[in-house]
Amino acid sequence: MNLIIRTAVATDAAAWDAYVQAAPGATFFHRYGWRRVIETALKQPCHFLLAEREGRIEGVLPLGEVRSPLFGHTLVSMPFCVYGGIVAANDEARQALDRAALALAEALGVGHLEYRDRDAPAHPDWPGTNLYATFRRALDPEVEQNLLAIPRKQRAMVRKGIKVGLRSEIDHDLRRFYPAYCESWHRLGTPVLPRRYFQLLLEEFGADVDIVSVTQQDEVVCCVMNFYFRDEVWPYYAGVTAAARLLAGSDFMYWEVMRLAVERGYRLFDFGRSKVGTGAYDFKHNWGFEPQALHYGYHLVRAGAVPENNPNNPKYRLFIKAWQRMPLALANFIGPHIIRQLG
Repeated sequence: MNLIIRTAVATDAAAWDAYVQAAPGATFFHRYGWRRVIETALKQPCHFLLAEREGRIEGVLPLGEVRSPLFGHTLVSMPFCVYGGIVAANDEARQALDRAALALAEALGVGHLEYRDRDAPAHPDWPGTNLYATFRRALDPEVEQNLLAIPRKQRAMVRKGIKVGLRSEIDHDLRRFYPAYCESWHRLGTPVLPRRYFQLLLEEFGADVDIVSVTQQDEVVCCVMNFYFRDEVWPYYAGVTAAARLLAGSDFMYWEVMRLAVERGYRLFDFGRSKVGTGAYDFKHNWGFEPQALHYGYHLVRAGAVPENNPNNPKYRLFIKAWQRMPLALANFIGPHIIRQLG
């Protein structure tokens, strides 16, 4: 009974997702719906490989191809996502998917193939980066215990948000989220993803995506789009207005995501990745979360070195400053054309 490696097609989506839902090591970012989101909203092709024996899936490897005249040509599992890599039921399937990915990278002539492994590197011998860490912690089934688990100073910020009258609501549309997201990313000097991208996330993943919006007297303070998978929650894309800092808006918002998730039975909070040494990294650490190094490995095909397409690269600092000074409307118009090239 030979193992077959092939490219998944639309009719494989249900079987693919059923496998991912049950497979240890799989994440929300291994779901088949990412293919439609990335190909439709960002116009970048995907190659979703599966290992199959007698019609049964034994492993999957979602790959996205990112073509950019600015940043090069890459093959990534998964672009625009924090986690990826091979998920397989056995070594035979894992090795076969790996060989297929290497062959595809050579055939496409990419600069490099990248696996974004969370728990352990697929190839310890590949060059990697120590740029990112993730923050994950189990949730107590009692809401109040989770509040008490937050270090005292950070907990005081959550209580400040409560005292100034912040309220949270769950949204299933972009009316409040997208303007806050655009304002926030412009302030950081980062191009925005297109509105269509977020709309497709809501459509493709349904009840497994929502938005927690925080308001004060009906004025939007901040919003965050959250992903849910098995018993885990990821607050993933945030939009924070200028007013949020004085109101402890971000602190209150993430607490509300945590509180609401516990009430719905979720048991693990994934704060997502942050660059080591940044304010976002420190913010998450201050919540009592311990950083866990992410294993991003690179197989160099035509590239001569590991890419440095991130804000820590000195050559991008002038670009970031110029972007921050650009009128918001112009940045929102140009941004989606640039961000789709980054992955």
